[in-house]
Amino acid sequence: MKKWSLCRLVFLLMLLIFSFRASAESFHNLGFPYIQNYTKQIYHAGNQNWAVARGADGVMYYGNSSGLLAFDGNNWQLYQMPNKLIVRAVAADNNGRIYVGGFGELGYWSYNQEGKFRYTSLVDFIPEEQRPTDEIWKIYVEEDKVYFQSFGNIYIYQKGKVTALKADEPYLFLHKAGKRYFVEVISKGLYELKGEKLYFVQNSQKLGSSGVLTVLPFADNRILVGTAKNGLFLYDGVDFTPWQNEADNFLRTYQLNNGVKVGNKLFAFGTILNGVVILDEDGKLIHKLNKSSGLQNNTVLNLFAGANQDLWVGLDNGIDRIEVNSPLYFYFDKVGNFGTVYSSIIHKGRIYLGTNQGLYYSNWSPGVSNASQNLSFQMIRNSQGQVWELAVIDGELLCGHNEGTFRVEGSELVKISDVKGGWTIKKLQSSPSVLIQGTYTGLAVYRKGKDGYWAFDHMVDGFVEPSKHVEQDQEGNIWVSHAYKGLFRLSLSADLKKVTEVRSFDTSQGLPSVYKLNISRLADRLLFSAGTGFYYFNEQENKFQPYKELNSKIGSLATSNRILPASGKAYWFVNSGKVALVDLTDLQQPRIHTNLFSILDGRMVQEYESISKISNSIYLISMDDGFVVYSTESQSPQNMAVPPVLIRRVENITNKQRLLTETGKGAELLELPFSQNNIRISYALPYFKQAKVEFQYLLEGYTTKWSPWGTATLREFTNLGHGDYSFKVRARINGETITEATIYQFVVLPPWYATWWAYILYVLLAAVLLLLGRRLYQVKLQRDKQRIQEKLEKEKQEQLRQEAIQHEQKLVKVRNEQLKSELSSKSRELASTALNIVNKNEMLQNISHELAKLQDADGNKLPEKHLRKIQKIITEGMSSQNDWELFEKSFDETNANYFKKLKEGYPELTPNDMKLCAYLRMNMSSKEIASLLNITVRGVELRRYRLRKKLNMDHDKNLVEFVMEL
Repeated sequence: MKKWSLCRLVFLLMLLIFSFRASAESFHNLGFPYIQNYTKQIYHAGNQNWAVARGADGVMYYGNSSGLLAFDGNNWQLYQMPNKLIVRAVAADNNGRIYVGGFGELGYWSYNQEGKFRYTSLVDFIPEEQRPTDEIWKIYVEEDKVYFQSFGNIYIYQKGKVTALKADEPYLFLHKAGKRYFVEVISKGLYELKGEKLYFVQNSQKLGSSGVLTVLPFADNRILVGTAKNGLFLYDGVDFTPWQNEADNFLRTYQLNNGVKVGNKLFAFGTILNGVVILDEDGKLIHKLNKSSGLQNNTVLNLFAGANQDLWVGLDNGIDRIEVNSPLYFYFDKVGNFGTVYSSIIHKGRIYLGTNQGLYYSNWSPGVSNASQNLSFQMIRNSQGQVWELAVIDGELLCGHNEGTFRVEGSELVKISDVKGGWTIKKLQSSPSVLIQGTYTGLAVYRKGKDGYWAFDHMVDGFVEPSKHVEQDQEGNIWVSHAYKGLFRLSLSADLKKVTEVRSFDTSQGLPSVYKLNISRLADRLLFSAGTGFYYFNEQENKFQPYKELNSKIGSLATSNRILPASGKAYWFVNSGKVALVDLTDLQQPRIHTNLFSILDGRMVQEYESISKISNSIYLISMDDGFVVYSTESQSPQNMAVPPVLIRRVENITNKQRLLTETGKGAELLELPFSQNNIRISYALPYFKQAKVEFQYLLEGYTTKWSPWGTATLREFTNLGHGDYSFKVRARINGETITEATIYQFVVLPPWYATWWAYILYVLLAAVLLLLGRRLYQVKLQRDKQRIQEKLEKEKQEQLRQEAIQHEQKLVKVRNEQLKSELSSKSRELASTALNIVNKNEMLQNISHELAKLQDADGNKLPEKHLRKIQKIITEGMSSQNDWELFEKSFDETNANYFKKLKEGYPELTPNDMKLCAYLRMNMSSKEIASLLNITVRGVELRRYRLRKKLNMDHDKNLVEFVMEL
């Protein structure tokens, strides 16, 4: 019994070791590597791509049916050959030359002194009778020589000379294996080229006559030889033996066309009829890739192994890049057989895909070579409809479906619940013997039945909200998130049949949002997220708080929507279709892996991302149209070299676009005239893996700060000042790896008025101006002296003149004062004269009145005849012309030419009107005027009225003021 137990233990250990080894060796068989397609609509050239090479600067070159095609990781550029020849062969050296060959043509492309990519033909170096008259098919570059091979000749270019090696019979193809060269001479066999001579390889007749199409270095200094239809052979230096491999019949049937060694242990072979196969050194089939698995075309014209072990495939229609060593392996539903994948899982030798159309399965045999090629998915009967979740619990595969919940038994479904919409199902933390499920109409509870299978038990009463996310906390509460109503915390009865307490939460309790709130479990803590950072519920403060300890350590991943468990303390962080793997063993310094998974961005079903753990090293990731297998045992090459950013074009854009250089390593420093100081610089990173590439630049001499990171691959600078400039640009890959800065220097020449000869001219001109200024200063000094003297003389004369003026002004002042005194005297005299006349007239009037009262002795009035003479004398005295003439004379002396001005202004005035005006001007009263005019006061008023009319006066105007203003 003990012996039997020991044997069982040994057997189990061996089985475990074998299983582990099988798992470790078969991860390549889990799916297809990622294939990047470049169609002719992308690269804008011919269909066929005959050759592939990588330049010293990292740029990829392709021999295309339209010419030489270049790809720098950002832009495609076609360089046409003379006469628009097809480029059949391409090779690159370490000095920047790209050697090409075509029909009757061989030469190289390189950057000239101006930094422009130009072609140089080598045909003229060949004697005319030896020049090629057919296609150049192969080119190989050594340190000091280059081999060009056509069917008729092998041309060796060395030190500026071309030597032709012509065979008696046509060559097929020249091949390089390590440092050895082999070529098949048609109808004679395989030869080895040593120096400039060919040596027959013994026993090569065993290869057959179908044609040697690839020769590659193999382990233990052996050579791997591939023929078109007779399979693969190993050559040990003595004999050829068939190489037993799992693709032998495939290569014979579909006609091997070329091959290349990928890395250290893989070999890729292209066929004419059915794509590419990849074998390891043991002959195991690693990948079989054709149009159904992602290639654009099944006819492979050329293969090239890139620096990062990417496999470039030149096709009869297009260019493809295969990520051979990626730990991600894809399976896509190219024809849409099973719809959009919401969940996927591997269980008991089958892979299951839950889609929007139903549940599909296929046999899964990872130990079988190229297992993914043999997948054939079928829909499980009666599974039509939306599948939300696939979960293995206690060995049972459960399917959450739109129509209920099912147990999956192989290719059959067993319904265990009619409750619609099984979104999520899991064990209760507090009671692992019970399952709780979130459905369209609340929570469902499952327990083990008598048959040992999970069975529906009951719906939880008191809560009927749709429950997409369900988790249980440490206190036994059930947390449920609703897509639009927020978050609920439920307390259940001891028998889990009803809700005893419901509490809802929203932004008032600290939640960032109530819409699309997700619940995740990180270790024993529940986290809540809505795309703005993770939150946890603080029981003491009864509110949600940001989980700063996590958010601050994971950077941009803090905006993730969900966290899914991986292995140990590793977790998947999912953010709107993007995924990253984070190791939280040390929360202070978490290890974040995002670069590898950037290829999955946008390919997962958003908000329904599903990642299933198959083993400790393998995960199944659901995609929109298939699935991806991630193997931690298949890692990308470590310390992958990241190339520097390339300056691809510098153009002048001042007046019209003009190319200045196509490289940042020109032989001469670029000098721009000041009038052409507007340039555009284009750059690219020759990094071809799927990644987010951003650029940052700095133009020293123009600014002192680096620009923000962005995806733009060109920058324009206008109106640059004269001086030296250094343009620096660097790239960042997936927000992590940053390249060294590439520097491109150029000079903007100064304008003509700022050149050295202009400065010399300025100095000479300044000296001349200084001498001229000194002379002019002396002349000016003399003139100033003379001017000062003249000024002094003028000032003296002016002073005398001013003194004379002042003296004259004093005389005028004295005279004016005299005139004023005289005028005042005249005015007084005029007033006195007028007053005397008035007094005289008043006295005569009084006398006249008294005469009228005289009586005789009898008391009778005197006869009028006795008084008439006296009255006449009185009347003549009152209207004496002498009085007026005296008054007029005095008035004219006081008011110069007043009567003349009055007459000129108002010619219709009579002498009496003018007298009235004079009296009014002297502001005399009506009584005084009546005395002077020997009329009554009433008569004066009447004359005043008539005078106003003759003077055309307004009614509101004062007559005295008007007369005084004249």
